Amino acid sequence: MNAFWVPTSAVFQRDLLRFWRERSRVAGFALTPVVFWVLVGSGYSNFERFLPGALVLTVMFSAIFSAMSLIEDRKEGFLLSMLASPAPRITIAVGKIASGSLIAVAQAMLFLLLATVGGTLYPDASLAVLFAVCLLIAAAFTAAGLVIAWLVASSQGFHAVINLIFMPLWMLSGAIFTLTEAQPWLRYLMLANPVTYAQEAMARGLGLPVSASHPVGAITTWVVLTVTAIATLVASVRVLARRSERNLT
Repeated sequence: MNAFWVPTSAVFQRDLLRFWRERSRVAGFALTPVVFWVLVGSGYSNFERFLPGALVLTVMFSAIFSAMSLIEDRKEGFLLSMLASPAPRITIAVGKIASGSLIAVAQAMLFLLLATVGGTLYPDASLAVLFAVCLLIAAAFTAAGLVIAWLVASSQGFHAVINLIFMPLWMLSGAIFTLTEAQPWLRYLMLANPVTYAQEAMARGLGLPVSASHPVGAITTWVVLTVTAIATLVASVRVLARRSERNLT
């Protein structure tokens, strides 16, 4: 067990220490929910749509950009030393997913704290459900970010791919328009989009009425989120298991 937990905890602690020592990241972590809440929330009249969409966006991109540390690890030589060690490669994925998920969930909880202080958190909201939803979303998108970070050669390429793939996923989740408001051909894309189910689960966790969210069953929502998290975790482990000289330099 030590062969797994020791390197996993080393990766986990290294990422958290790097996060804490980078004051710009800490400032962004603390101020992003505040700015998002003050600027966007103040001008958004439909809080039933704003809250779940804002929370999903916060968790998604915090998790994804945490995975970009893999590119820095590759440039600094840390990744090469980990891959050359006897430690299983799954420890890299698990350590980074754990640290990225912790940061993303903590940022979402800060956002919820602002909602509570502002008096806009609904009385039927369940913090346990919201925490579980945020954790699944964070794990899934940190793992997805690791896959992209492993495949691209630079942080610029990482940003380009993220904007190309994940921003449209969020836009088609119901955060901007619901299934009933969408064009018929877009509805199929929305139903095939896992972020749609993240949006739905977040809305249910916030205690919003089902009519104000998507007509997707609660069980289906949890199944899709869980399968997505497992699938992205497996994909990240499989990608990290590949031997490629280009990915190590």
